Amino acid sequence: MSDRNCELLFEYLKSILFDSAIEELDVEKLDEPYQKLGRGMQFLQHAVEEMLSYSAEISKGNLSVEIPLRDNFLCVNLKNIHADLNHLTWQAKQVASGDYSQQVSYLGEFSEAFNRMTVQLKEREERLRQEAIRLRKRADSIEAYNKLLMKVARERKERVFVVDADTRNVVYCNKSKCAGELFNSAFCENCETKRLGKEEILKWEGRVQEVWELREKSGKYLRINSYPAEWQGRNAYVHVVTDITREKQEEELLSNKMYFDPGTSVRNRLFFEEYMERILAEKKTATLCYMDVDDLKYVNDHYGHLEGDNYLKEFAEMIKKHFRQNDVIARIGGDEFCLILMGSLKELALKKLRIARAEFRKEHTREYPRSFSYGVYEINDETGGMTLEEIIREADSRMYQYKRKYKKRGRKT
Repeated sequence: MSDRNCELLFEYLKSILFDSAIEELDVEKLDEPYQKLGRGMQFLQHAVEEMLSYSAEISKGNLSVEIPLRDNFLCVNLKNIHADLNHLTWQAKQVASGDYSQQVSYLGEFSEAFNRMTVQLKEREERLRQEAIRLRKRADSIEAYNKLLMKVARERKERVFVVDADTRNVVYCNKSKCAGELFNSAFCENCETKRLGKEEILKWEGRVQEVWELREKSGKYLRINSYPAEWQGRNAYVHVVTDITREKQEEELLSNKMYFDPGTSVRNRLFFEEYMERILAEKKTATLCYMDVDDLKYVNDHYGHLEGDNYLKEFAEMIKKHFRQNDVIARIGGDEFCLILMGSLKELALKKLRIARAEFRKEHTREYPRSFSYGVYEINDETGGMTLEEIIREADSRMYQYKRKYKKRGRKT
């Protein structure tokens, strides 16, 4: 008899512990001494079922679940966890609203992690706040800079372009009709601003300030001061465009003056030396004619320096008349001139010089005779390695040979 009761109670206990759907116990089937134990096990079944249901809701985060009665001893620890989670949830909401004073001391390792998190969140919020202040100041500074730039730009004669770094569209121009803050990029296509170096300017994408020059097909020279900047919240390039055509023309004029002899309007010694140095450096073949105007001192002494100047001018014009426009003639001293012809043209140069000298002596209305002496020297591979001074000395030597021969013949050649 006892074996049967024990068997029923054992199976019931197994069902309570292991089955998801517990087999109900019919206490009436137990003998009287075992019925009390059966009712006690039924109480255990209820407590286990309540614990399982409660823990399932807690595990899902349902903190509003109904709390079990006090007599369920299996749920004591779960109730404590439930209360801790409720309090922790409240603390998390406080932290989310910015209250970083919340501390947890009742959840072991989790407490340490939570407390470290609140400290880090507080530090991060402070960094973000400082960064926000910095960005706001920077934005205010950029906005003030943009407004100042527009104000200054509107008063400047130069053209000022602001170009979007990404789209390459002009977002501001101080010469546009819409030069204020509400700039309209669709301004008149015929505006000179559209043509003034715009294509080249839009290609610029430097990372540091750069001053560069541009020559347009029209012949205009532009100096462009370009630098990256921020413009109304976008990356941009600012270009200040100045028309320097007149400046360039004056530079060219000064350059020409620097390289020309004012008395004869031919090149001077400075130009001659630089030109010859390039020929020697590039190892080109050329023909050098060294010429000396005869009796210049005699003319200056007896007829005055003004007449001497006219004598030199007439000589220079005669040489230019008989040689090509691209042949270079330069005055390298008081009465000394050099003529440079590119190529191996020694015989041709001698022939032309003879003709020019004969015409120069014949065509004059002065009381004194006009003439000049010359020596021709060819610069080629065989003369390679000679300096300009050595070449001039050789040409000068040949000129004096001619002069001496000329004097012996009594000025008849």
